[in-house]
Amino acid sequence: MLRKVLRYLTYPVLVGIIVAAVWYSIVNFPADKPRASGGVYGNQQVPKEAWKPSSKFDAEANAGFTVDTAQKDNAPLAGKSVGADWPQFNGPHRDNKSQEKDLSPRWPKEGPKLAWTSHGIGNGFSSVAVVQGVVYTMGNKGTSETVIALDAGTGEKIWSTPVSWASHPSAGDGPRSTPSVGQGSVFALGGNGDLTCLDAKTGTIRWQQNIMKEFGGDSPGWGVCESVLLDQNRLICTPGGSKATLVALNPENGEVIWKALVPQKDRAGYASPAVAEVGGLRQYVQFTNSGTVGLRADSGDFLWRDDSASNGTANCSSPLVAGDFVFTSSNYGTGGSLVKLVANPSGVKAERVYHTQRMSVHHGDMVIVNGLVFGASDPGILTCLELATGKVKWASRAAGKGSITYADGRLYLRTEQGTMILVEATGDAYHELGRFEQPNRAASSAWAHPVVAAGRLFLRDQDLLVCYDLKGSK
Repeated sequence: MLRKVLRYLTYPVLVGIIVAAVWYSIVNFPADKPRASGGVYGNQQVPKEAWKPSSKFDAEANAGFTVDTAQKDNAPLAGKSVGADWPQFNGPHRDNKSQEKDLSPRWPKEGPKLAWTSHGIGNGFSSVAVVQGVVYTMGNKGTSETVIALDAGTGEKIWSTPVSWASHPSAGDGPRSTPSVGQGSVFALGGNGDLTCLDAKTGTIRWQQNIMKEFGGDSPGWGVCESVLLDQNRLICTPGGSKATLVALNPENGEVIWKALVPQKDRAGYASPAVAEVGGLRQYVQFTNSGTVGLRADSGDFLWRDDSASNGTANCSSPLVAGDFVFTSSNYGTGGSLVKLVANPSGVKAERVYHTQRMSVHHGDMVIVNGLVFGASDPGILTCLELATGKVKWASRAAGKGSITYADGRLYLRTEQGTMILVEATGDAYHELGRFEQPNRAASSAWAHPVVAAGRLFLRDQDLLVCYDLKGSK
């Protein structure tokens, strides 16, 4: 009798489980639908009138800055060459590797020495660029999105310039992209698509334009996240849509050098472009909303594409270039793919080497070290793959889901909960070398990527920027 009852209940129970799973997916993984210019971002209507500088906005942008100094011997570093620079998102070569050396090989229980904590940088998920002892980032300050420069040695504000209406995309207020610094300028792309060029020393605005309006782009559902690429006197950005997939601008004045529309008219995803060079042909590689594409650097001509690592919801982690190879990965059940770029008389073609479900990275990015790919694969498994074959060398749940970077033989992983973990970058096994909890954690997820530069570790946490001395804890 009991067996009959159980058999009778099996079908409705299975149906209930399936319905619950579908409901959960709908609630937690919303469709990434475009929003029209001037539409609703998050819970706030974007003002229809053009943003213009004002004394009110300046006062808001410069209010509320304080610094907690943890080390008495902190000295100003602005304008000085100290350690390695980190001039843009994912580092000087867009490979997510810092050039820093002689860093602490292990952390004590309490972590590396805290140098300073800067308060008042505003809400947002922007990480930082670090050049010549100056830290650059972005945040919502009052009515405006603001670009901010701080001294890397002390955390003190150098300048703070409002540049556009504050952004309020879904999943959290504030800008997501990281400023790019070069040629004496700072290039900052806001959550609503406002691109601003500022003088790196003074914060004075040199030129501005909204790339979504200018090039007919469709804003991604969770806001514009791309960090623009400065390369060989070209500023590369990805408006997406029916008019221009990628554009190259003159960094001096914002004028168009070329506009490129790929055949499929891809919308923008959430990733940032990288540079590859194959057979003497320089190209820009970008992970759009639909797939990975390559375009000639000098003209914007379309070269190749591979869609195998793309999902239909959100492509976030940037493509990684290693010689003639490109590795791209996304979440939502898709995984990662390696393609080999092969030069031919007509340009370059992409040959897929493999696809793997064992590297499914959401928005924490990855890094390639000594022929190994490291990334926090969904649902939070720090994974090491052999780049050439896709073979898993090791995988560990000890770290969890988060953002990753590399310096001096070690991985720096910041979990979504804010825990910082130091791991040896080896293919042997998971070797943890320390972990610590950042003080004064914000309530939101710790999505801003960690940065190692100028002998320090920088952690952006909404209104805070926390700086640790990586050379004083050996």
